[in-house]
Amino acid sequence: VQLVESGGGLVQPGGSLRLSCAASGFAFSSYYMRWYRQAPGKERELIAGINFNGGTTNYADSVKGRFTISRDNVKNTLYLQMNNLKPEDTAVYYCYAVLPNYWGQGTQVTVSS
Repeated sequence: VQLVESGGGLVQPGGSLRLSCAASGFAFSSYYMRWYRQAPGKERELIAGINFNGGTTNYADSVKGRFTISRDNVKNTLYLQMNNLKPEDTAVYYCYAVLPNYWGQGTQVTVSS
């Protein structure tokens, strides 16, 4: 079983990034998926979730209107489109498969001028 995040990096405030989470070794299309993030010295924060077919999504207030979670069940990939990034979005971002309880290794996002 693997969840491999990619797409993180350094971006200026107001910029955009798209994170990807490639899943393998389990029935990705059957499970609810989430994105979390963890900033230095802070607890891991749930920021977005999506049901098995992408028909239902949920967001934390801190990212609502700026971030979009989506999935491609043919490619077994979860996405997080992040727009209008702010310095407070700086964190390690993780994807998570809820019922199997699988975590990715994380990808660093740094928002700084």
